Amino acid sequence: MNVLVIGSGGREHAIVWKLAQSSKVKKIFCAPGNGGTALLAKNVPIPVHDFAALAQFAKDEGIDLTIVGPEDPLLGGIVDFFLERSLPIYGPTAQAAKIEGSKSFAKYLMKRYNIPTAKYESFIDYESALAYVREQGAPIVVKADGLAAGKGVVVAETLEEAERALYSIMEENAFGQAGARVVIEECMRGEELSLLSFVDGETVKPMITSQDHKRVFDNDQGPNTGGMGTYAPVPHMSAKLVDEIVAKIVQPMASGMVRDGIPFRGVLYTGLMITSEGPKVVEFNARFGDPETQVILPLLKTDLVDICTATVNGELASLDVEWKQESAVCVVMAAPGYPGEYPKGSLITGLEQQAEGVAVFHAGTKQTPEGTVTSGGRVLGVTSIGKDLEEARASAYEAVRSISFEGAHYRTDIAAKALGNR
Repeated sequence: MNVLVIGSGGREHAIVWKLAQSSKVKKIFCAPGNGGTALLAKNVPIPVHDFAALAQFAKDEGIDLTIVGPEDPLLGGIVDFFLERSLPIYGPTAQAAKIEGSKSFAKYLMKRYNIPTAKYESFIDYESALAYVREQGAPIVVKADGLAAGKGVVVAETLEEAERALYSIMEENAFGQAGARVVIEECMRGEELSLLSFVDGETVKPMITSQDHKRVFDNDQGPNTGGMGTYAPVPHMSAKLVDEIVAKIVQPMASGMVRDGIPFRGVLYTGLMITSEGPKVVEFNARFGDPETQVILPLLKTDLVDICTATVNGELASLDVEWKQESAVCVVMAAPGYPGEYPKGSLITGLEQQAEGVAVFHAGTKQTPEGTVTSGGRVLGVTSIGKDLEEARASAYEAVRSISFEGAHYRTDIAAKALGNR
């Protein structure tokens, strides 16, 4: 079959990489793709928001399945657009994807379905929001309601920090329309966990657990990013805990959305805080996480094509999803200055010298006559698979040290806490 992957990041390279391993896949296209996807698929220079051009390409090339990576086209309605033209596509409709696009909408659903989450209020008026923050005090969490590339959340430890975040989002329009409304939450304490699930309406098939590292510097210092590294599975999170999360959070959300006429089909990402009172939701996303995908898909035994096709056909309930009994660690190599302004065009060396069990997923790269060069903030996701977390982590950092580009920086503590290295 012919498959089209939409997007241009490390997540999309990981999806293409996984699809390339399927005996059922004949041709892979990626729109617009990056320097890594170009090595496994044919990159197509169509922007992710040009639904008409993407649909026409799918029709002309006889695409049997389209998989959407990023959240923007999902919220924009690409799935609805394709379905209206009888083109098979994997992902939620725009209304279902709103669970990620509006934090206040997600909170409304959680309240409606009695799903545990942080106490919150939402505001469209700056003065009212400021008064609420001052009344509640710090620590407190300030979130832009809409999409902000993973950077619209501030965990404010002081009142001054909370007020500054609020002013930046609502008065200085740091995130544009995404910050026209803010959600202000109590600050939950505990350990963060990501649980992604394949969902087909009522059917929920949880993936293995993973843990992201959002802050740019070691020891969770510095500003939030799109993610500086991750690992899977999380060894100290039990199967019993996963069962509890599915039973109290993921399944009620999936079933509730079906009852409300907005069934979710695709990947439902549940960001959690494991508190002393049990697991609570931090956020929902409507697609594969990035960089979680870079450690989850290498450990998936079941053919990804089978999962996506079963979901599109409403048959996920009849499919067994199996996982490898190994571990994976991904370390993100970023451009100098990220998550702020960063240069582009630096030559990357060392990409061809990787050991077995290591996959280098390109995020912000492109191919030039001189070689592969940087073209984004998060440049590479270096992933290694090992028999356990310790082996995978050691191998990942060995690979990272063999790759270089000007000003490259990365965290040196990915998965360290899980191994007791504080």
